[in-house]
Amino acid sequence: MITLDDIYQAQGRIAPFVRRTPLVPADALSAPLGEAELWLKLECLQATGSFKARGATNKLLATPPDEMARGGTTASGGNHGLAVARAAKLAGVPATIFVPANVAPAKIDKLRKWGATVEVVGSIWNETNLSALAFARDRGCAYFHPFADPYVVAGQGTLALEILDQKPDLDAILIAIGGGGLITGMAVALKALKPSVRIIGIEPVGAPTFHASLAAGHVVRLDSVTTRVATMACAETDADVFATSRNLIDEVVLIEDDDMLDAARWLWFEMGLAADLSGAAAVAALRKGRLAFSAGQKICALVCGAGPEGLA
Repeated sequence: MITLDDIYQAQGRIAPFVRRTPLVPADALSAPLGEAELWLKLECLQATGSFKARGATNKLLATPPDEMARGGTTASGGNHGLAVARAAKLAGVPATIFVPANVAPAKIDKLRKWGATVEVVGSIWNETNLSALAFARDRGCAYFHPFADPYVVAGQGTLALEILDQKPDLDAILIAIGGGGLITGMAVALKALKPSVRIIGIEPVGAPTFHASLAAGHVVRLDSVTTRVATMACAETDADVFATSRNLIDEVVLIEDDDMLDAARWLWFEMGLAADLSGAAAVAALRKGRLAFSAGQKICALVCGAGPEGLA
């Protein structure tokens, strides 16, 4: 699907348009969070509030202007939609973003402030995406797939290059999974450059897409998706995405929605970080004891999205 060279090309392409976000130690805490040395990658400070700006910007810059002339569209749980809205703004074209009914109201408000038209359709991303695809066909506008487009996946992979440059001695990286584009792009780069690093995916109990697919050995479409975290509510990943990452991911662990909410509140209390629920997923897995690391190990947890959930 993509190669390490695709990710390096994406890094050069998007550099003027995205931020190099901080990688900070989670220290001076009120109580230790395990024995390992924990670092937080703050993609919540990325343009539009998440890593999604990387992939959407790479897709935009790789798309011929005549294909963008009628605007851009996508289906999103919120964060990818924001990134596409920003990409459309950079291109000076309209954006129409389709979102499921459980999307956070704050994300809809933010989408509109980025100038996007928002259409609320369906209960989960897979349903919403059917409307986005139909809209793209009818209007002739550019469609930005949130996790199965090679340019999007390569753009997300630039996050791994940045982390390894900032902290090359990491032993493990914890990555939230929605559709799988982020963990796939990062895994291609990480395993090529540092094969020893453990890549651990985090999914909601109510949307165990990769967990089920890895157990079955093939892509599984879930019978139901019950998580309320719209940015992680995907019933089925893409076959190429899964084929690319299945042998690169070391483990996928499951957490409850309330664990993510508690972790978001912890991030606000301990670190002053306003993370959305997916952005708090990696920390939630650590706080709930889903993963064990020993003293001296160095691990990175992605805070991959911003939101107001932890402020309450």
